Amino acid sequence: MGMYASNAGKSGGEFFTPQEVSQLLARIAINGKDTLNKVYDPACGSGSLLLQFEKLLGKENLGKGFFGQEINITTYNLCRINMFLHNIGYDKFDIAKGDTLHKGAHDEFVPFEAIVSNPPYSIKWEGDSNPTLIDDARYNPAGVLAPKSKADMAFIMHSLHYLANSGTAAIVCFPGIFYRGGAEQKIRKYLIDKNFVDTIIALPSNLFYGTSITTYILVLKKSRTDNTVTFIDASEQFVKAANNNKLSESNISKILGAHIDKTDQPHFCRQVTTQEIATQDYNLSVSTYVTKKDTREKVDITQLNAEIERIVSNGERLRAEIAKVVAEIEVA
Repeated sequence: MGMYASNAGKSGGEFFTPQEVSQLLARIAINGKDTLNKVYDPACGSGSLLLQFEKLLGKENLGKGFFGQEINITTYNLCRINMFLHNIGYDKFDIAKGDTLHKGAHDEFVPFEAIVSNPPYSIKWEGDSNPTLIDDARYNPAGVLAPKSKADMAFIMHSLHYLANSGTAAIVCFPGIFYRGGAEQKIRKYLIDKNFVDTIIALPSNLFYGTSITTYILVLKKSRTDNTVTFIDASEQFVKAANNNKLSESNISKILGAHIDKTDQPHFCRQVTTQEIATQDYNLSVSTYVTKKDTREKVDITQLNAEIERIVSNGERLRAEIAKVVAEIEVA
């Protein structure tokens, strides 16, 4: 499937998340646990994210198994085939077809201990044109719906609603939702004021098939005991590979270590209080809080001025010598 997605270009990226990114998301969502009851992906595509839990924990350590929802009929069928190809029996997964944002298909199984997702970026949805959605238990806590032209925050609110109090959600997001104003800013305010945001990670560009944009990972938790958010700038954590960048094992380990240890590292990781975030108008862009290392050449101004004076002095001396030679020639 990875080879197909690579050759399919943009269309391939619609259903397949690169394994390295999937592994990072799953390891964040596992959060040090050896067993999980249920794992969930609200926009599961071919199931590549869900199947990382089988690789990392083993299906025998996933009690009720794998749950997901997918709107595209072809991708939905690919996901079910993928489960069988990985020897996951029909009694260990429940993949539903349908529009997750309009109606979640797994309400009777809520909550989930681990949620991972790479939802479509900035797609259109019903939003406030459907008056019933503002009363939907998934969206009404924020008091506002995601814009009709950008459903990203709707996927986040849906995942938060499905998340267990002891669980972790790791969601790949389009960077714009972390700094745009309007409804998205109000939803960010809700998430920060309620202390649901644990970590925000800026990933390298060109990781995903069919797009070269930089993406973020948003990590949500409901039962947090501190009021800081971890910001990680992992934009330089990659290795070159053919047409795309990739996360190496050392890259993944460094990102995970920063997420777990939560200690400040210059130009890479910083803990920021929710009060400071509020003073920034709830801007959650990593670049707002983690400064990049200045790789520009440092110049000693005093030494530079001395060098300029030396060059000017030499220039004046040479001009004087040339003028003397020219004068002698003219006299001759």
